[in-house]
Amino acid sequence: MMHRRYQPLNIPIEIVRTVLTISETGSMTKAAEKLGLSQPAVSSQIKRIQAMVGGALFTRTAEGATATQLGRQVLHQARRIIEANDQMLCMGGAAHLPRPVRLGLSTLFVRDFLGHQNAASLSDVVIHTDTSVGITKGLVDGYIDIAYILENPELTSEISHLIVNEIDEEFVWVRSSDFVVNPGAPIPILTWPGDDLMVRTLTRKGLAYKIVFNSPDYHAKLAAIEAGIGIAAIPRRMIPPTLVWAQEHYLPQLPPIKALLCARSNLDNGQSAKLLNDISTQFFQAPQTLLI
Repeated sequence: MMHRRYQPLNIPIEIVRTVLTISETGSMTKAAEKLGLSQPAVSSQIKRIQAMVGGALFTRTAEGATATQLGRQVLHQARRIIEANDQMLCMGGAAHLPRPVRLGLSTLFVRDFLGHQNAASLSDVVIHTDTSVGITKGLVDGYIDIAYILENPELTSEISHLIVNEIDEEFVWVRSSDFVVNPGAPIPILTWPGDDLMVRTLTRKGLAYKIVFNSPDYHAKLAAIEAGIGIAAIPRRMIPPTLVWAQEHYLPQLPPIKALLCARSNLDNGQSAKLLNDISTQFFQAPQTLLI
């Protein structure tokens, strides 16, 4: 009999700090201001940890946010977690080192971005890659400082205060040079999690399709397109030489998607500003000033 491997739950330490800050300030609003987060972001973090521990942590009283019995137990453990974290950072003098900038990139843009960087320019940067939805949630939860992602309309309101620049990415259909669709057969498409660009466009035109490949890994999808199993949408400026722009008459034009550059307003003015300007210059052809 096979046993399913145990998958532990992990509470992000940023959420632990938020819980402590709410307790210290007595208010989600004041905690958000102190942490440089929006109030919806703090609310989202609290909802997430409450779902994980199984109950409410705070109640509203005349004195502000007051910890429940469960909340007091969580706060006790939270202080121990933060204390252990800070003690580990003190080992070997790590406490004197600047905190790395946490950069979130959609997997779509990773190769393009790294092609303009080197080890020196990324010496104080930790890069997180995921789907744009995953990076957006990282912004909301507070563990991403700067991000370059594709817009997800359902989540835009939660990060609207973090958007410092945006641009329309023109998407086009691409295929292998020898790919053909059999007459009358559904169009085989390759998608990514959370993507409805192709599905929405084909559905509006009343065209039959079937999803033959789905992956958050952009380069895995490119390999699948090169193998000739279907077609997909990618930014026009990023068509690799191994693929061709599919302009067959039966394929409808795809609408553009906004690419968003996001940054927290409470970042220091060193590596963060340089990184923000590098991304702005690379993707927007203009430097961006980081407002502190």
